This record gives sequence, structure tokens and C-alpha cells, in this order.
Amino acid sequence: MDYREMTKYLILAATLLLAACGENPVQVLPTDSLEASRIKFFNFGVNAPGVNFYAGNVKMTAILSATGSEATTGVTYGSVGNGGAYSQIAPGNYTLTGKIAATTDKDLAIASIPTAIADGKLYSLYLSGFYNTTTKSSDGFVVEDAYSPQIDYSAAQVRLVHAIANANALTLYRRPSADTTAAWVVIGGPVSYKGAGTFTDVPMGVYDLAARYTDSTTSKIVRTGVTLSGGRVYTIGARGDITITSTTATNRPFLDNTTNR
Repeated sequence: MDYREMTKYLILAATLLLAACGENPVQVLPTDSLEASRIKFFNFGVNAPGVNFYAGNVKMTAILSATGSEATTGVTYGSVGNGGAYSQIAPGNYTLTGKIAATTDKDLAIASIPTAIADGKLYSLYLSGFYNTTTKSSDGFVVEDAYSPQIDYSAAQVRLVHAIANANALTLYRRPSADTTAAWVVIGGPVSYKGAGTFTDVPMGVYDLAARYTDSTTSKIVRTGVTLSGGRVYTIGARGDITITSTTATNRPFLDNTTNR
């Protein structure tokens, strides 16, 4: 094959290639922006079944089984959906629900919380209180996660969320971990059931945390050895049954620690 014949074939091949690409040879990727609003989902309803959380008819959480299908466990008591990560949600008015994930009573809503989601804000939903096995219902509430966007690497931002139905208002305290002679220092103010405290700066470190009634010096709940890293934001969630004294019971009063940032 001489040079002129080779050139002819190369031109033909290039023409066919361009024709195959059409008018838009470069793939155009979606450019829609991500939703700026976010929400987390917690199942803190004592004795509540595992649930999937919904915003209207849109499923916001689900658990993948080992076989690749959706598991029937859902978000179980004491857990947070989607591995603790925030889920995108468009601004608007919603009925947020927790629906039973198990085969029995599948998709039965045990809590429905009407909620207005504002653009660019962060939220957390909590199933709370005690699950009623007769009515198959649980309490629930939503709080805004209004922490400062400023990052201080010498301190953490910490707040308390109160999800214990049979407990009075609680105040969160801290002291250096394992230092039983150190004074307890208050973090924020009293928080009532279904309430959230203000995010408060705490110097980075390892602490014992305690929750007390506002008129008492006795700690109702204690959690030891909690690391608070600089620049991070934490929610300490009080859950369980305040009357339980066992240190191992699933429904004992407990201080959950979840990272917001």
C-alpha cells in the first residue's frame, strides 16, 4: 500500500469516528448542585423496633444485607441512620416518619413528625421516649444542628440532646478523664425532654461526661473516657430509661456521642 492509499484510509477512518460521536463528542455530566440542607436520623425510642426513615414518600435510610438486598433490621435502637452521616434533603415542609423495617408490620409508621426544613440548615431527628407495643408508636422530635461554621482547632463544640421521656431537665458536665478529684464543669444549660442545648466550646481533651438534674449534685448518667478533638462538633444524646440502675442493660440511661462535623 503506497502513501496516498494509506492517507485515504486514514481520512475515511477519522470521518467514521467523528460521525459515530455525533454532535456532542464530549460527555456532559450533570451540573445540578447538591442540596445544602442536611438531616441525621436517630432511633432512641426505648424498645422500639428497627425502622427505616422517610421524608414524605422518600426513603432516607436503609440497611444493606449480606446478600445485597435491603435488610429487615433497619436502624435499631441506639443507632443512627446512614452510618452517622447527614442525608441531603431539599428545603420544604415534610412529614418525617420512622417505619418498621421488619417483615411483620412492614412499613408501619411508629412516629410521624411534621417538620419544616429551611435551606442550608442542618437537622437531627430522634425517635425518643418509650415504644408503646399496643399502639405501636413512639415519640419523636427534630432539632436544628446550629453549630458555628468557624473552626477552632484548640476546642470542640459540644451540646446535649435530651431524649429520655422519664427524666427531668438535664445539664451536661465534664471533667478530665479519670481525675476523680477534679471539679465538674458545666457544658451549656439545662435541657428538657425533646430539647437541645446550645453548642458550647470545650477545650480539646479526654473527658468524663455526666448528666445531672438541675437541682442536684448527683450524676444521673456518666460516660467516661470521651475524646473531644479540636475543630470537631459533637452531640451528646441522652437516651434510655432513667430508672434503670444496671450498667449493662440495653435500656439503661446512656450518653451517646455522635460527631456532627
